[in-house]
Amino acid sequence: MALLRHRPDDAERGSISAWAAVTTVAALLLVGICVDFGGQLQAVQEARSVAAEAARVGGQQLQAAPAIRGQGVVASQTDARAAASTYLAGSGINGTVSVVAGEIVVDTSTTYQTKFLSLIGITSLPASGHAEARIARAVEGVEQ
Repeated sequence: MALLRHRPDDAERGSISAWAAVTTVAALLLVGICVDFGGQLQAVQEARSVAAEAARVGGQQLQAAPAIRGQGVVASQTDARAAASTYLAGSGINGTVSVVAGEIVVDTSTTYQTKFLSLIGITSLPASGHAEARIARAVEGVEQ
C-alpha cells in the first residue's frame, strides 16, 4: 500500500476555490444590480410616459363653446380630470390628476419588483412620473 505524501509545492493547492467563490458572488451581485436598476429605470420611463399621455388626454377636453367662438381655449375641469383618470385606470399605473390654473397635472407612481436584489432583501424599487399639460391656442404656429 502506498502512502500519500504531502509535497511542499502543494501548499497552495485548492486556494483558487475560495477566490473563485468570492469573485462569482461579487459578479452575480453586480449583474443583479445592473438588471434591477435597469428595470427600475424602465419603470420610471413608463410612469413618466403614462403621466404625459394622461395629461395630454385631459388637455384635449376643451370647453367647446368658447373655443368655437374664438374666445380662448379652456379645459373643462370635470371632463379633463375624468379623461385623464380614465387613461390612468386603463394603464394599470396609480396616479392622481388635478387641474390647476388651467393646467392638467398628473402624478404617477408604481413599483418595480426586483429579480436579483430580492436575494438580499430588497423586493421592490419605487418609480414615479410627473407631467403637466398647458392648453394654448396657436394660429400659424404662433401662440395667442
